[in-house]
Amino acid sequence: MTDNQVKKNIKKSPKHIAIIMDGNGRWATAQGKPRTAGHKAGVDALRTTIETCASYGVEVLTVFAFSSENWRRPAKEVNVLMDLFMLTLKTQAKRLHNNNIRLKIIGDKTKLSQSLQQKIIDVELLTAENTGLLLVIAANYGGQWDITQASQCMMAHAVSQDIPLTDLNIEDFLSTAAIPDPDLFIRTGGEQRISNFLLWQIAYSELYFTDTLWPDFDKNALDVAIQYFSSRERRFGQTGEQLHEDG
Repeated sequence: MTDNQVKKNIKKSPKHIAIIMDGNGRWATAQGKPRTAGHKAGVDALRTTIETCASYGVEVLTVFAFSSENWRRPAKEVNVLMDLFMLTLKTQAKRLHNNNIRLKIIGDKTKLSQSLQQKIIDVELLTAENTGLLLVIAANYGGQWDITQASQCMMAHAVSQDIPLTDLNIEDFLSTAAIPDPDLFIRTGGEQRISNFLLWQIAYSELYFTDTLWPDFDKNALDVAIQYFSSRERRFGQTGEQLHEDG
């Protein structure tokens, strides 16, 4: 099916897609390879997803690259993931920039190495003025951490500015402030959990779970997820009748 045919089958497209890229390790194990090979293959799958989202006019793509719980994994695997993150930023920065893609990293970056923190700053500055797809990468991120830090920032702001807390919105202090909430949440790899990802932001997202392991999640798989989203009636607390009246 061509891109134009897919677009004709889509009644409405998500403006913001959030993805838990799960299954890299299992993909590698099934092929008799080390788990780290799966993470490298996962980078290729992400590149395909970025290109597809950009071509379909998706405005924001947020991916869960490394959770605050992933530090519990074997040290060797964590080191490989961090090295891969650095390598990807180094090799893909110009490509992102040349394709008008803006990069934003969310999460507790203080626990990342100084060199990785600096590379993040460099790439964010390089792409800051781009107007195409916004690529948000969650690294050392957790939804509970995000809500906690937002609450602390909100209270500190209220005290310093002498503003009642009731006049402030927690959304303005989340790491995703000024970014629209995800319309479509995708998790690959067969698990059906949120796993502490964007807990506040996906309150009204459509949830799509697939058994496909992340390295195998290609353009066709994304097409299926978007068509699923297109079939959903998003009521946001209203009745279907109300929506049709508004329409």
